[in-house]
Amino acid sequence: MNRWFLFLLSATVPLAAQVKFIQSDGQIAVEIDGKPFTTLYVSGPGVLKPYLHPLRSASGKIVTRQYPMEQTEGERHDHPHHRGLWFAHGDVNGVDFWTNEPGQRGAKKGRIVSANVVSLTSGAKSGSIKAVFDWQGPEGVSLVTETRTTTFYADPKLRTIDCDIDLTPAAGEVKFGDTKEGAFAIRLAPWLEEDAKDAPAPPKRTGQMVNAAGARGEEAVWGKRSNWADYSGEAGGEKLGVAILDHPANPGHPVRWHARGYGLFAANPFGLREFERDNTKTGGLTLAPGHSLRFRYRVIIHPGDAASADIAALWKQYAQTQ
Repeated sequence: MNRWFLFLLSATVPLAAQVKFIQSDGQIAVEIDGKPFTTLYVSGPGVLKPYLHPLRSASGKIVTRQYPMEQTEGERHDHPHHRGLWFAHGDVNGVDFWTNEPGQRGAKKGRIVSANVVSLTSGAKSGSIKAVFDWQGPEGVSLVTETRTTTFYADPKLRTIDCDIDLTPAAGEVKFGDTKEGAFAIRLAPWLEEDAKDAPAPPKRTGQMVNAAGARGEEAVWGKRSNWADYSGEAGGEKLGVAILDHPANPGHPVRWHARGYGLFAANPFGLREFERDNTKTGGLTLAPGHSLRFRYRVIIHPGDAASADIAALWKQYAQTQ
């Protein structure tokens, strides 16, 4: 066999996928360009709702808090229900799927359990996981069926995740109550937290949150509507940021932000009364049988801050997607 034929043969064989999945018991590891990016935990000990952990930048820097899954110096050991990246809500027919760890306060606590991993699709530029989850109340009765497609993109500088979430009633009517405890969320690494006197040390807290209107800091961002929000900071001489983008087709767009200086970063489409501190208002939604709610969010882990990464332009691009 001559060398020219071997070259032609090799040219017709597709290159190894840049986004690759490795499935094992209760979890799916995600690799991008041969390097670990994150793992989706869908079942197993301590998994009361699916979550991605940890999230890494293209350079390999971990941008999410590791507690309670791992013990890392300098991290706050609060809110053990804040695990990596997750989607949940604190009031679904009176059941709490947000603050649902053992020993936490509240009588009615739910679990979001894996029903089926429908597909894993690897690819040269992107790859996706499609899965179905059951939102079960304390008696094990399903209240909501969630179909979630999570798409990961390969890029030399960015790490981008698209989450497409479809919620349907499992049986009767479902009410998503008004509470700040929700919904699409990330718990950030300590160096992305805002500086605070009560923070453990090290590392140095260098975080700065900003929204699409240019408002900065928890006081200006928390509870406000915005197309997107971003945290950026510096660790080991590297400047990095994490943005969440709200799709314009989402119910309640532009979303309100449950964004805290200690590192909670959440888009909450159901909060209004608590955010505005007005008991006459409600951001709750009622979902009748046969209907559905669709939410789409994009996460971008990027070099620099929101301005240098041009998150405003990236949101405009995302807004055009179907």
